Amino acid sequence: MPPKPKFTKDEIAQLALSIIKTEGVDSLTARNLGTKMGSSARPIFTVFNSMEEVKLAAREIALREFEEYASDFEGYKPAFKRIGMLMVEYAIHEPETFKLLFMQEHKNQKSFDNTLSDLGKMVDICIGLIEKDYGLSAEKSKILFEQMWIHAYGLSSLCAMKVCDFNEEEISKRLGQVFMGLTALLKSDRENDNIVTLEKDAQEK
Repeated sequence: MPPKPKFTKDEIAQLALSIIKTEGVDSLTARNLGTKMGSSARPIFTVFNSMEEVKLAAREIALREFEEYASDFEGYKPAFKRIGMLMVEYAIHEPETFKLLFMQEHKNQKSFDNTLSDLGKMVDICIGLIEKDYGLSAEKSKILFEQMWIHAYGLSSLCAMKVCDFNEEEISKRLGQVFMGLTALLKSDRENDNIVTLEKDAQEK
């Protein structure tokens, strides 16, 4: 009968996440993780098949933490904007975890819908809040959510990579400006118009 694993999957994943938070995603190696466990790397592979599986398990824990962090929108108006601000703030305070969740290269390119599925239950929560607070249809609420996610993701990535350092007022202003413009566009029923047609100037020789 094989010996009982000294560490459970969850314990190893928790240790892996702690390495990522303090040292970065690239620091998660079998050797480093084994050292944190006070042993060789061997116990890792009694419960996981590869280090990629370890990283995915750590990501599952991180996603639950992010969902809990972003759930602090009750009592705020507009609630959807609060979630956007929380996302950027999370990237500021937990940059390495943000990179683990949202800035990992996929071996095969994914569709945008598949990428959004990485957000878990937050997608449906956000779309529901938009429908409720702004009177948009489910379809238009989804469009608004997707476009705002791209914008919030951009702000968050700039912060996580230490490219920019936005304060709370700047985050609120930048999210608000884009949100107001998109909302006006969707309520005008012109979201499918070609707002700007790209043309190449014909220059005379």
